[in-house]
Amino acid sequence: MDSTSDALAAAIIHEARRRLCSECVPRLKTCVSMLSTEEIWYRPNAETVSIGNLVLHLCGNLRQWVLSGLGGRPDVRRRQAEFDQRGPIPANELLQRLDDVMADVELALDRLTPGQLLEVRRVQGFDETGVAILVHVTEHFSYHVGQVTYAVKSRKGVDVGYYKGIDLN
Repeated sequence: MDSTSDALAAAIIHEARRRLCSECVPRLKTCVSMLSTEEIWYRPNAETVSIGNLVLHLCGNLRQWVLSGLGGRPDVRRRQAEFDQRGPIPANELLQRLDDVMADVELALDRLTPGQLLEVRRVQGFDETGVAILVHVTEHFSYHVGQVTYAVKSRKGVDVGYYKGIDLN
C-alpha cells in the first residue's frame, strides 16, 4: 500500500474508534445510568426488547463482528440469547460487560492493518471486507443507541444532554 492508502486506512479506523468509543459508548452509559434495574429490563410489549437486551446485543455484535470477524477469535455468539435474557442484570454489571468488550475492541483496532481493511471475511453468514465490518458495527451501534436514547427521553421526560454546552449553529 502507498502512503495515501495507509492514511485513508488510518482515518477509517480512527473514525470508527471515535464514533464507537467517544460518542456511542458514553451516550449509552448516560442513558443506562438514568434508569432503575426495572426500567432497564422493561418490555413494553412482546415485540420489543428491553434496553438491557440491547446492551447485551451490542456486546454480542461487537464480539462477533470485530473480535471474531476482524480479530480472528472464535465466534461463540449465541445471538438469540441476547434477546431472550429477562434480567435483572443491574446497570453496573451490564456496563462492565460493555467496558470489557470495548477494551478488547480497542485492542483489535490497534492491531488492525491497512491491508486487513480490504480482506474479505465471513461474518454472520456474510462476506465482508474489514471496512464493511467497521461501517456495520459503527452504524449498528449508533442505531441502537438512538433507540435507547428515544426510550429514555420518552419514558423519563429528560434531555440526555449529549450536546450540552456545544454551539451547533
